[in-house]
Amino acid sequence: MIAKSYALFKKDFCSELRTRYAINSLAMFIIVAISVILFSIGNETITESLTGGLFWVVIFFTAMSGLARAFVSEEERGTSLTLQLIASPSTVFTGKLLFNVILVFCMNLIIAILYSALFERFVVQNFPLFMLTFVLGNIGLAVSSTIIAAIIAKAGAKGTLYPVLSFPILLPLILTCVQLTLFSFDGTSFEEAKFELAIVVGYDVIMLTASYMLFDFIWKD
Repeated sequence: MIAKSYALFKKDFCSELRTRYAINSLAMFIIVAISVILFSIGNETITESLTGGLFWVVIFFTAMSGLARAFVSEEERGTSLTLQLIASPSTVFTGKLLFNVILVFCMNLIIAILYSALFERFVVQNFPLFMLTFVLGNIGLAVSSTIIAAIIAKAGAKGTLYPVLSFPILLPLILTCVQLTLFSFDGTSFEEAKFELAIVVGYDVIMLTASYMLFDFIWKD
């Protein structure tokens, strides 16, 4: 299973390097979104809470612009049936999830670096808490985006269906990550942030478990 999942990840990675569809979409959205925010702010100084909120808003909408094609590309190329024949559903989901996790981490790392360089209020006091929030948030974002992409792959209105499904599913994760980011700005300890951390961990576990349980039915439907 591991070998086949890695082979599927490698296929998607090489395909993305050739087409650069997701990379170009994500890069352009990051540049445009941050530029619009900077021009809108002008010389005004924004608060830490607004900075943390805008950080995760950019991450959310950037993910929507590039992660929806995890399974859509297989349908467009007509390779979904081949994958069903040569690999188990859990293998396919693992390979796609691995690719999305790598893509999400690279994308959000660039966003974090740009934010720290361009926004003076983006100052982290509790760096371990911020990194833990960053990692858990990215995992939850990748898992949710992967299963949503599988659901919409065979739908007619793929472009409009992804935001509609992803918003209510990702909203609890985004709101909690915003709160944890503000805690990291304020220097809040892990003890005081344990409730929000438990929510994010629970979200990741629930989404990962539900995705593996439901993907078999989604993939073969």
